[in-house]
Amino acid sequence: MPLDGKQRIWLTGATSGIGRALALRLLADGHRVALSARSESALAELSEGHANALLLPLDVSDRAAVARAGERLAEAFGGLDLALLNAGTCEYLEARSFDVDLVERVFAPNFHGAIYCIDAALPLLRRARTEGGRPLLAATSSAAAYLPLPRAEAYGASKAALSHFLESLRLDLHGEGIDVSLIHPGFVKTPLTDRNDFAMPLRIEAAQAAEAILQGLARRRLDIHFPRRFTLLVKLMGLLPPALRYRLGLRLVRQPSTAETTP
Repeated sequence: MPLDGKQRIWLTGATSGIGRALALRLLADGHRVALSARSESALAELSEGHANALLLPLDVSDRAAVARAGERLAEAFGGLDLALLNAGTCEYLEARSFDVDLVERVFAPNFHGAIYCIDAALPLLRRARTEGGRPLLAATSSAAAYLPLPRAEAYGASKAALSHFLESLRLDLHGEGIDVSLIHPGFVKTPLTDRNDFAMPLRIEAAQAAEAILQGLARRRLDIHFPRRFTLLVKLMGLLPPALRYRLGLRLVRQPSTAETTP
């Protein structure tokens, strides 16, 4: 199901993985799409042949740069019908060599960057509402937000924080007529997941993920999660009593190699 009409959309994390698949679909459908990612050359390549693309090169963890992007959006679009915050990263923490810098690197785009983008987008979503529209704020979290997993201290916590923040914000924006959708993908084949060194059950292609997201956004689902066979299982595990969840989680802990344990 397509999004209603031709919308003004801001998409972050647009040049790779799920974001790239979303960008190609939204541009092909004729929406006016502001595309943000760190690489200006990658944005130019992505938007080639699409007069409906606005390029906003951006590191979402740079608060001042995000504010400037919001000003450019206001000048170009006036308002926003959809803010689709997809930028993020993933690194896994090794507890034996605890790395605070890693945690901060992950939280910078995944949580703080999303908050900076929300700050920039809200005035434009409100403007669309005053124009009689029904604006939508959406952000890509992760199925990892449902369940604590080994080595996912930084990634999972950043996504859980994002999910909690947006679920709370959804309540406070309801009276303004601004909807909020959260996206919780399972494993999707992207350059980030290609680096993973563990099994990824039911991993899907980025184009499949984009289709699931667009269908969910069109229906304004509160929680867009996929593939459902995987995400429903993770959700169920997250509801188990802590002791049982702990025992199941221990089965997923990677055992250290001889090199890791030898002084």
